Amino acid sequence: MATSHTQKTTAASHSKAANTTKSRKTAPSKEEEGKLKEFFHDEIKDIYWAEKKLVQTLPKLAKAATSEELRSAFTNHLEETKEHVSRLEQVFELMGEKAQAKKCDAMEGITEEGASVIEDTDEGTSTRDVALILAGQKAEHYEIATYGGLAQIAKTLGLEEIASILETTLEEEKNADSTLTELAEGSVNDKATTE
Repeated sequence: MATSHTQKTTAASHSKAANTTKSRKTAPSKEEEGKLKEFFHDEIKDIYWAEKKLVQTLPKLAKAATSEELRSAFTNHLEETKEHVSRLEQVFELMGEKAQAKKCDAMEGITEEGASVIEDTDEGTSTRDVALILAGQKAEHYEIATYGGLAQIAKTLGLEEIASILETTLEEEKNADSTLTELAEGSVNDKATTE
């Protein structure tokens, strides 16, 4: 049976696509790995700054909270965040580098927004707690995205121990986000509707 030109072209394009997919799964070249390692190192500096900034910010959020449960959630996450800083210092050590922070513009903006919601809401209200939860979740979601991406890059680079450390922190960030969601859904948002 004769094969049409269209069938041959389609088969050739599928074969080319398969080869392209295979080449993407191969290990990065030394040059690509060098650039990726440099990017990875830069992003570790960025999240290190972000975590240190949160160590300064979380006590302010806790102090501003009306709900005792929310205050406790921020205080508990502060202790975890201090551990996150220590883990990142361990990551630097594993990379043979001195721990160094690079200003994280994203976290600076998120924490500034958190400070402004304190100013823009009335003390002792559930509305303030709603705003604090939202500010906290913005920080958590940024961290979840960052740690998830960094853990994957570490795996790509063959840095399994570092990937494991980053994944431990990732899980804690996800848990902190879940805690804030539970507080919002459990009572805080409903209380705010009656103010």
